[in-house]
Amino acid sequence: MMPSKLMEYFNKQPRIGVLGTSNGSGAVDAAVYGSPQMVDEKTVVMGSGENRTLADLRENPHAVYLIMEPGETVMDWKGIRVYLKMTSLETSGEGLETYRRQIAEAVGEQAAQMIAATVKFEVTDVRPLVDMGQGWEQSV
Repeated sequence: MMPSKLMEYFNKQPRIGVLGTSNGSGAVDAAVYGSPQMVDEKTVVMGSGENRTLADLRENPHAVYLIMEPGETVMDWKGIRVYLKMTSLETSGEGLETYRRQIAEAVGEQAAQMIAATVKFEVTDVRPLVDMGQGWEQSV
């Protein structure tokens, strides 16, 4: 039950999240991403342009994706933090072309042409957005 609930929440649209990365020296970055998709119980796939996020991932495979839903007060916000470790990065080939076609259908050809790579991650941990010891399942 838990993995399917996680996939359902992760893939719910519309949604925007923030992907946090850091380079090999530890300098951090945060970027807004709407396209990451959880494709099975432990795998997240996303596309990236040739940007700071992609440069960071080439140096350090660890990232975190935050999905946030505002509430009336901070304590009412819903969301999760999904901790990730990159398992592959493709800058050419059928996987990238398939992803670009999907993006072109969803948001247009211009957006698809900005995709320089597809990135696959393994989910390593999931925590609530506001962690009061309740577990992530109660925070969505």
